[in-house]
Amino acid sequence: MTSTVPAPAALHSPTSPPATDTPHSRRRVLLKLSGEAFGGGKVGVDPDVVRGIARQIAKAHAEGVEIAVVMGGGNFFRGAQLQQRGMERSRADYMGMLGTVMNCLALQDYLEKEGVDTRVQTAITMGQVAEPYIPRKAIRHLEKGRVVIFGAGAGMPYFSTDTVSAQRALEIKCDAVLMSKHGVDGVYTGDPHADPQAVKLDELTFSEALSSNLRVVDAAAFSLCMDNELPMLVFGIDGEDSITQAIKGEKIGTLVTAG
Repeated sequence: MTSTVPAPAALHSPTSPPATDTPHSRRRVLLKLSGEAFGGGKVGVDPDVVRGIARQIAKAHAEGVEIAVVMGGGNFFRGAQLQQRGMERSRADYMGMLGTVMNCLALQDYLEKEGVDTRVQTAITMGQVAEPYIPRKAIRHLEKGRVVIFGAGAGMPYFSTDTVSAQRALEIKCDAVLMSKHGVDGVYTGDPHADPQAVKLDELTFSEALSSNLRVVDAAAFSLCMDNELPMLVFGIDGEDSITQAIKGEKIGTLVTAG
């Protein structure tokens, strides 16, 4: 079953304008990529996987979509899991942020091999490998046709990269935030891995997702998008062209809106 994701021009209805103060002529999206996908299910980076993801992004970029990316770092470290093993949470989260930057550099390398000009911006200053995160500069890169990759999360502990994705999308005035998920192809009524009766939803509202405690995306990310009427597409990263389809606004995954 596929969702009824509107065509790019229809993502916002006339009564629900894009979350932007100034218009931009091309579709602009924020793509969240999970670190687990980069590792191919293992610790570290799988070059073949990253190459495939870069090709999908490059394909959509070639059609004129402005693309920003927030990288996860679950293929290296997860702060919450390290905390459960006895590590202090703040330190564990900072380790996770550094893991996201390694993924950023891997994606940048393969995107540039596809002929796509990129910039990496990080919330923790590391001038030898990336620019600092500056929203207006990121917007300018996008306007010039560059892909911008955001690393190091929010630069603060206790914030997930899902929440950072919503925040970055709002700050750089995106038309939608695209949440790719590893191992699930959308939002279900329950955990599809644990509940055989769980049903995939084509569309739902942020209020419904929050009231039903659907945890496929962090509640803080849902709330940010709901309060600012920013559409969110939740889709599975697995598949030959799933990322390209999501970036282009094709029918895939689950569309979540303010209603």
